[in-house]
Amino acid sequence: MENESEFTSGTPARPVRPLIPAMWRGFRGRCPRCGEGKLFRAFVKVNDTCPACGEDFHHHRADDLPAYLVVFIVGHIVVGAFMGVETIGDLALWQHLAIWVPLTIVACIALLQPVKGAVVGLQWALYMHGFGGHEDEIEHHPELETADGAAR
Repeated sequence: MENESEFTSGTPARPVRPLIPAMWRGFRGRCPRCGEGKLFRAFVKVNDTCPACGEDFHHHRADDLPAYLVVFIVGHIVVGAFMGVETIGDLALWQHLAIWVPLTIVACIALLQPVKGAVVGLQWALYMHGFGGHEDEIEHHPELETADGAAR
């Protein structure tokens, strides 16, 4: 059989980037490509390029996904722990607040950067949002334009 990539897209196949190692490197705050350079220049601000290998990160688009995932993860852990504590003991409302509110805040802050790094690693491994050497294509929808050509 001929080269399968000819039949799918007409362009040569890109090399496969390992997904799990890339996400793990991002989770640790390292470059998903080389694993050496720092991914973040501030708490959740991604470097424009890797200081070690030069990989560009300026085009990543993690947006709200890391925050959503953190709320999802922490919510399940905290609610499960709350229900477990509630079944074995009888705490007053102020005691629950004193335990669960600080725990929730600390867990969210602790997980936000690693989860964002994993999302950037996911995007890099899957050639998303410019990591494949091309910019995202934006579909043109003429029905969404106004009379003067501006988008609605």
